[in-house]
Amino acid sequence: MESVLLPTLTKKEEIDRIINNTIDKVLVLRFGRTSDENCLLLDDILEKSARDVSKFATVALVDVDSDQVQVYVNYFDITLFPSTVFFFNAHHMKLDSGTADHTKWVGKFHEKQDFIDVVEVIFRGAMKGKMIVHCPLPPERIPKYQLLYKDV
Repeated sequence: MESVLLPTLTKKEEIDRIINNTIDKVLVLRFGRTSDENCLLLDDILEKSARDVSKFATVALVDVDSDQVQVYVNYFDITLFPSTVFFFNAHHMKLDSGTADHTKWVGKFHEKQDFIDVVEVIFRGAMKGKMIVHCPLPPERIPKYQLLYKDV
């Protein structure tokens, strides 16, 4: 089941275009699969939040099963789904959520307001010229996961 409200990107050119053309707004890219239960739960939160954040954010979904987006999947080391990456004016925004990886949000948000709070903090930080912001959520609402490194 594909998202009705949010665009689904399946080509590198589509991702390049949306990154470069989203100006003065946070770009939220959810990398995942439409067949994954956690991705569908996150997609529901993203769809419900899209209107609330529309003045300062654009949300799109990226289908990781498409061969044409693997350059981004590899670049952001996306191995756990869903993973959400944030941009502002074509710059990758990082989020310090107390996990080992600041480059992306791994997992789903517990509720709509959590997502809105995170995007708002990224927007405010980006408007001040920051490239990394501190996550506003309490630790119990941040998904926990274990990073596995290959060949280490």
